Amino acid sequence: MNGFDQGGTRLGYPLGALGSRDLIEVLRPGLLTTVQDRGRIGYQKFGVPVSGAVDEVALRVGNILVGNPQGAAGLELTALGPQLRFLAYAVVALSGAEVEGDLDGRRVPWYQSFLVRAGQVLDLRTCAWGIRAYLAIAGGIDVPALLGSRSTCLVAGFGGFRGRALSAGDVLRVGAPPASPGDLCGRGVPEEWRPRDTSPVTIRVVLGPQDDAFTAEGCRTFLESTYRVSPHADRMGSRLDGPLIAHRASADIVSDWVPLGGVQVPGDGKPIILLADRQTTGGYPKIATVIGPDVPLAAQRRPGDLLRFRAVSVAEGQAVARDLEAGLLALPGRLVTAESWSYAAGLGEVPGEIPLATPEGGSRD
Repeated sequence: MNGFDQGGTRLGYPLGALGSRDLIEVLRPGLLTTVQDRGRIGYQKFGVPVSGAVDEVALRVGNILVGNPQGAAGLELTALGPQLRFLAYAVVALSGAEVEGDLDGRRVPWYQSFLVRAGQVLDLRTCAWGIRAYLAIAGGIDVPALLGSRSTCLVAGFGGFRGRALSAGDVLRVGAPPASPGDLCGRGVPEEWRPRDTSPVTIRVVLGPQDDAFTAEGCRTFLESTYRVSPHADRMGSRLDGPLIAHRASADIVSDWVPLGGVQVPGDGKPIILLADRQTTGGYPKIATVIGPDVPLAAQRRPGDLLRFRAVSVAEGQAVARDLEAGLLALPGRLVTAESWSYAAGLGEVPGEIPLATPEGGSRD
């Protein structure tokens, strides 16, 4: 019964017809906080952007920590996070960018699930590293699915929570948790799953599909230069500043499909890495495509951050992707119990309810 009685009143809140309940009140929305899942796949041919989490791996890991399916909807926060009041008990986890945050004034962990009690306020502020953090909630954000996804498409104004970023006063519904809070909180990832801040970061790409639209010198410039993320970076893409990439002739092509991670080079010679809310087709040549596992590296670069590109073969890119998927498949069995947090909680150094407390106020020990 997932730790709840049939009436759904054990934790003090009513359940909706589908097991969801009003859970999160938005006190401060943050700079850009949206509901995202893994995206709206299969509709680009109809002009519908994929959307979804820009750092999909971070969202998937966060969902694993709270026991959700990897594709469950969570919150994506950009640069400055929201302040949220919880109306009932919930198990949550933060992943992606390392965000400064506290629960009723006490700091919260990163890449570890923890319990939030009814009435508590989770205050997520600036990102100390990276630019996009994810808040996964056991049960997943419950908004209507549109074309198979709960993701917000900001450029078209649909999906997610009313097709827009969150605003103060919004109340989010969350589905029924997959297990009791006592079974889900205090779970952490092995150290290798926590991202590290490195600069400049090297991003692996497969050249093409239109690398022949550039001069040999232009291709060398692309692969041998260091680029800086410009202030013109959003969910659609990141424009880079640095040495200009020379086209053979015109910078225009017949519009074709735009892949995730495509590196488009318009007439000004400055590359743009295309991300989740990218347009479905484009008329500029793409000198390369970022391999899937490295898209999160590009997605987490802040304005001013440095990056370089390294060419790999299709086979190499596919091998990296297979390794990542195998790692995510095995991750639920490799989660660690955060005993250090249990000890600190007993001393009052972190929120006392994070690792061991149950909704009844007891302990799993």
